[in-house]
Amino acid sequence: MAITNLVRYWQTYKNIKRIRHIVNVFLRHGFGQFIEQVNLQRFVPLSKRFKFFSRWEKVEKHTIPERLRMAFSELGPSFIKLAQLLSSRPDLITAEYADEFKKLQDKVPPFPSEKAVQIIESELKVYLKDVFSDFEEVPVAAASIAQVHYATLKTGEKVVVKVQRPDIRQVIQDDITILGAITRLMVKYIPESRLFDPEGIVNEFSKTVRKELDFIAEAKNAQRFKRNFTEVREICIPTIYSHLLSEKVIVMERFEGVRIDNIPGIEAFGIDRCELARQGVNAYFKMIFEDGFFHADPHPGNIFVFPDGRLGLVDFGIAGWLTPDLMEDIAGAFLALYNRRFDDLIDIYIELGFVGGDVDIEEFKRELKADLVEILEPMYDLAISEVNFPEYLDLFTHLVIKHGLKVPSEFMLINKTILILDNIGRQLDPDFNAVTAAAPYAAKLVKKKFSPKSIFEKAKENLTDASRLLIDTPKQINRLLRKSLRDEVGININPIGMDKLIRDIDRSSNRLAFSIVVAAIIVGSSTLIQSNIGSKIFGMPAIGAIGFLVAFLLGLRLLISIIKSGRL
Repeated sequence: MAITNLVRYWQTYKNIKRIRHIVNVFLRHGFGQFIEQVNLQRFVPLSKRFKFFSRWEKVEKHTIPERLRMAFSELGPSFIKLAQLLSSRPDLITAEYADEFKKLQDKVPPFPSEKAVQIIESELKVYLKDVFSDFEEVPVAAASIAQVHYATLKTGEKVVVKVQRPDIRQVIQDDITILGAITRLMVKYIPESRLFDPEGIVNEFSKTVRKELDFIAEAKNAQRFKRNFTEVREICIPTIYSHLLSEKVIVMERFEGVRIDNIPGIEAFGIDRCELARQGVNAYFKMIFEDGFFHADPHPGNIFVFPDGRLGLVDFGIAGWLTPDLMEDIAGAFLALYNRRFDDLIDIYIELGFVGGDVDIEEFKRELKADLVEILEPMYDLAISEVNFPEYLDLFTHLVIKHGLKVPSEFMLINKTILILDNIGRQLDPDFNAVTAAAPYAAKLVKKKFSPKSIFEKAKENLTDASRLLIDTPKQINRLLRKSLRDEVGININPIGMDKLIRDIDRSSNRLAFSIVVAAIIVGSSTLIQSNIGSKIFGMPAIGAIGFLVAFLLGLRLLISIIKSGRL
């Protein structure tokens, strides 16, 4: 533990310049009170200390979510990526913040092409002219992590070359370290922040962004998708050139087509838009309900339409994995929703781990069912084209917040994916509906779950678990008894609210000590003035006058702090 703390202190010291920059950006966007709450005010420059708690006039024009979005945008790639992750978790940060974070675009100016060439040659251990007959130095796209160049191989294949930004790994690693430190301070000084698990969010973000930084992992994802869609002619996955691959550079087949949201382009190809929507949704529900491995970033820029009507998927940095049990539960939830079986839907939520262990299950079921009936029943009286899936997903998010449900990240990733698909599908076909399209796949999976073979396998697993329990239980009881006889069994008591009480007492004692120091300076200055010794300012001894000025400024600082805390 001591070594871990030492490493943390060293990392904090190493990143102190970046920490100061983050604190300054948050201050500039009106988050001074947050800086004080998490005890980061020591990183505020001395020149800004006296307006630390002032309300910035230009900030007042924006809401808190808008200001936070602007701060994240200014802080660069790591914070933009974090905001994009949070935008898919309205159950944690509320819909207002999630909607604002969705506005963040992962677009930044490209880095010099000379640097890109240098990285390609260094990573692939080749000279550019030996591999490519043509390489377009001006990138076709630039994002916070990488940029993309068009090229042609010596063998004639048209490809895209994705090159990671210089030093981006270190930048993101440093920011993750800082974010981890800030979240620990939030949990320590703002106990209510535990409700949305800030440390868990940073850990999830760390895992996600590290996957995006590893192009070898992205290549493996692409190859797995290619295998899964070998028999599906309508869906194309780009070929990865494995001999031109590293963690920072990936070369893959270039697709010639139009984005799936380019309706005029699709109509110019003479393609049936309704059929195109069906193909796309079939591909994604195959991933979710059959393969258990899905493309989790299906925005329009990652889906291309070919002139012959086929669809091409690109960018496999973010992929979702589903266990067979989770696939079956999700399928059951879809069918329960589709068939108005609200009791079954609630049971599945409980099985998925949405409900904490300290909840009265019967009362929870009763209250949640009442809310589900109120929200969902009107949906069944609408025509398919009138059902607004995103709106109902938003209502579901409000239910999650209201009832304190804990939604697994995989489930929210699926929700985000289906939400994007529903939006794309409705652009292609106004009568498209994602839930209806998912029903056949869900029914097939649930049917498989209750097949004799599946039931036999489950029974065998349960018997194995039961036999293991029978064997291990006597050993565990014997071990517990031995520890009890040796007085090695202890009970940990954690009084609720004690941390906050200690923190309040600590702050009060600090203010009291601060007040005594100010009073001592005033008394000392008064004595010096009465002595009438030394050089003078405005007819008073200089040292005494300076003492009064210092006491005034310190007293003012203390008063502002007390007023800001709301406790006079």
